[in-house]
Formats: sequence, C-alpha cells, structure tokens
Amino acid sequence: MEAFRDNDIDFDVLRSLSDGELKELGLSLGDRKRLLQAVASLPQSGGAETSATLDARGAAGPVVNTADRRQLTVLFADLVDSTALSRVLDPEDLRDLIRDYHRAVADAIREAGGFVAKFMGDGVLAYFGYPHASEDAGERGVRAGLQALAAVRGLPTPHGRPAARRRARSATASSRAVAGTS
Repeated sequence: MEAFRDNDIDFDVLRSLSDGELKELGLSLGDRKRLLQAVASLPQSGGAETSATLDARGAAGPVVNTADRRQLTVLFADLVDSTALSRVLDPEDLRDLIRDYHRAVADAIREAGGFVAKFMGDGVLAYFGYPHASEDAGERGVRAGLQALAAVRGLPTPHGRPAARRRARSATASSRAVAGTS
C-alpha cells in the first residue's frame, strides 16, 4: 500500500501499529480489522524456527514457519464502465451483474490455480504463486486474465440480452519475492 511505503512501514513495525494509526494512514474500518487480525495471527519473531500456535480445535501445537523465494504474480481485473452501468441499471440488477462478474472472474482464477485475495467493488485481486509456490505463476496469471475477459464477454444483461458493452480489463505484475507460509 502506498501509505505504508510513504511512511516507511515494513514488517518490523507492523505489529506495533494501532487501530488509530492505521486509520490515520487512510485504511477503512474493514481493512484495519483484517490487518490487525492477520498481524495478531503472525508468529512472534525472535529467530525461532518454530512457534506454538492454536490449531482449529484450539489445541496448542508446533508450527514450522517457512519462507522461500518464489515467483509471485498479482492479477487485478475490473469491469469496464461499471459506473455508467450503475446509472442505467436498477440496483438489484447491478448487484446481480457484479455477482455474476465476480463469479466468472473468480472461476477463471481458480481454474488456473490462483488465489482470490479480495473483491473490491467491481475489482478482483488475485495471487498466483501464493499461498503455494509455482514456477509458472506468471503464465497462469496471464492465462487466468484472458479466460476471465472471455467469460465476462459472455455474461448476459440482467434481462437476458447479450450486451456489447460487457467488458473487463485485466492486468498482471510478476516478480520474484520472498513469501512465508506456515
């Protein structure tokens, strides 16, 4: 996030941020809550290779924390002209269109082995190479983007008519990164 970069916030200070400080950085309430929950679930640092954590049953057990260098690809897709559509469609019809759009894009992402990270209005954010490493993450991300665009073109309008304006955009960025899993 740009606000984190502008304020020199990295993983070393992430655990010490308060809700008020995150609000000051411009994070929404939902994003602040999600970030604070995620930070609270991170293992304590201190050089140990393992740490104790609670499993799904609430029982303590060792978890091996690993981090490795891997190819990581981020895909973002959004619906073209969704603002214009919101002016001409009933709210319920727009909701149905966005739901169908999200489903079509998410299906393409999952079929290509990606991880849907977040739905943001008419946008979809996904990762390839996370949480599971994959050397062909870039290729799978591009393939998922193309499949998503084709799927969106085939979406019907709320009244069953095909729409010439039903288009999406997709962008990917790919690089080597160090990603940790536990």
